[in-house]
Amino acid sequence: MSDAIKHECGISLIRLLKPLEYYKEKYGTAFYGVNKMYLMMEKQHNRGQDGAGFASIKLDMAPGQRYMSRIRSVEQQPIQDIFKQINGRINTTIAENPQYWDNVALQKKEIPYIGELLLGHVRYGTFGKNSIESVHPFLRQNNWMHRNLIVAGNFNMTNVDELFDNLVGLGQHPKEHADTITVMEKIGHFLDDAVAKLYKEIKKEGFNKREASPLIAERLNIAKILRKAAKNWDGGYAMVGLLGHGDAFVLRDPAGIRPTYYYKDEEIAVVASERPAIQTVFNVKYEDIGELDPGKAMIIKKGGGISFDQILEPTERRACSFERIYFSRGSDKEIYDERKNLGKYVFPQILKAVDGDLINTVFSYIPNTAETSFFGMVKEAQNYLNKKKEEQILELGATIDKEQLHNILDVRPRIEKVAIKDAKLRTFITQDSSRDDLVEHVYDISYGSVGQDDNLVIIDDSIVRGTTLKKSILRMLDRLSPKKIVVVSSAPQIRFPDCYGIDMAKLEDFVAFRAALALHKEMGTEGVIEDIYKKCIQQVNKKDVEVINYVKELYEPFTPDQISAKIADILSPSGIKAEVEIIYQTIENLHRACPKNLGDWYFTGDYPTPGGNRVVNRAFINFYEGKNQRAY
Repeated sequence: MSDAIKHECGISLIRLLKPLEYYKEKYGTAFYGVNKMYLMMEKQHNRGQDGAGFASIKLDMAPGQRYMSRIRSVEQQPIQDIFKQINGRINTTIAENPQYWDNVALQKKEIPYIGELLLGHVRYGTFGKNSIESVHPFLRQNNWMHRNLIVAGNFNMTNVDELFDNLVGLGQHPKEHADTITVMEKIGHFLDDAVAKLYKEIKKEGFNKREASPLIAERLNIAKILRKAAKNWDGGYAMVGLLGHGDAFVLRDPAGIRPTYYYKDEEIAVVASERPAIQTVFNVKYEDIGELDPGKAMIIKKGGGISFDQILEPTERRACSFERIYFSRGSDKEIYDERKNLGKYVFPQILKAVDGDLINTVFSYIPNTAETSFFGMVKEAQNYLNKKKEEQILELGATIDKEQLHNILDVRPRIEKVAIKDAKLRTFITQDSSRDDLVEHVYDISYGSVGQDDNLVIIDDSIVRGTTLKKSILRMLDRLSPKKIVVVSSAPQIRFPDCYGIDMAKLEDFVAFRAALALHKEMGTEGVIEDIYKKCIQQVNKKDVEVINYVKELYEPFTPDQISAKIADILSPSGIKAEVEIIYQTIENLHRACPKNLGDWYFTGDYPTPGGNRVVNRAFINFYEGKNQRAY
């Protein structure tokens, strides 16, 4: 409940399809692309606040003129920091050279960051240190313009060791073992190879070295390079690449795990991790924005031609459902409706938990991401009461008097904002060793909003670890003296680690996992834990396609309700007076609410790639052996 789940990253790509003079004339500035990129990154800052990066490429620059720029930041407000530096450079250069003000050609030549091809990235550090070296975009430099490569993405690879070994087998000496480096170097290897082959072909046609350069740019087959590079990738990814001469690509994984949206017209081509970012920044209609198909690449050539190429054979679509539950902004039309449905579909379980007594039930939510599902929950409660009112009125018929009618119509869901988050206090708390007493005061409560005969139903998007719920929220809510607290998760129980971009890597972090262990202990069936460990060990050296998720066996003896009840026991703090019940969304209703995003591996253990099964088994081995480390 309100435990921080680190988000996956966010990408932004802008390709200006007209000369910079066009934007100066139409929009009053040649910095149009830079300004739009700032907005695109700000509209996706929810996806990453550990760091941010920006890169640009200028087309058709003469030898000796700088055509690539990159800037990155890990400051507390990294996007603001980046664009403060960019604007500082721009303003200083123009102040020192007033002749640049109305001369777009001079601006492009002399001022960094102004270009036709722009790439932005916001990062949450799901793996590795949060240092400037870990922040995207990554840059692979070469004196051959075509071999310069800038890469940024929203991804995690499950088979980094295999990819690393592949590079070594190709004769390379990678400087790091990280997935970003291995992916970039794999693309770079086949890019180098393609450029070398094209140069030989063009040379045979009688062109000299200088004449060959534009022909290489024109003939370079980006789709072919990506097919070779991505052949063995296992993970969820939305990968963006810029080539020094001006080509660009965006590649999405075959299962569509990570989101990718695009828009294009005569002026621009844009790609982002979230559709509303494009809608808002460029003021375009919902239906004009496309979603990149799984396994496809959107390729933008230097000349402005755009193609959509199938790079990898698509598998069963398993788009991440956490995008809909929590990560993406709720301003997306589909996501807004889906989050309301998550609240709607969990209502029958709530009704059962309060024994149908809505008159003595107060509904609320934990700010702020659960607010939309709260609306759906309350609307369904209203629909339920309206049906009850109709039945009562029809039953009384003509005998009903004014007072009776008024009493019937006056019944409605009781809504209160019982919890108010103290944002400043939350920012202050940083050290786990000294935060327990402080955590209890992260939220303020609205005293007098709940009576001692009332049930209090409070909804949040998910209950993952349950730390904040136990140490802060339940104690706080108990001060209101309700007779029962019903905590509702709009997501199902999180039972398995994620390995495709979300920072949920250790099984013992999940309260559902701890609940299953406790139930086995109560039943005297702890032997299953060692059995699962042995099965996981036996699969360590098997091929990915042969690996089975044996951790599922830990949960199989128990119903979801049994695990939920044990979670309530585990998370109820000592001395609490109210009865506590915890309700989770069912898998079936999750699929009903989010029919296009059926990626549910953290709930079900059904991983969309073979590497996922290897990761979950490794996570169990780490747990059993007492190793406090990640499984990927």
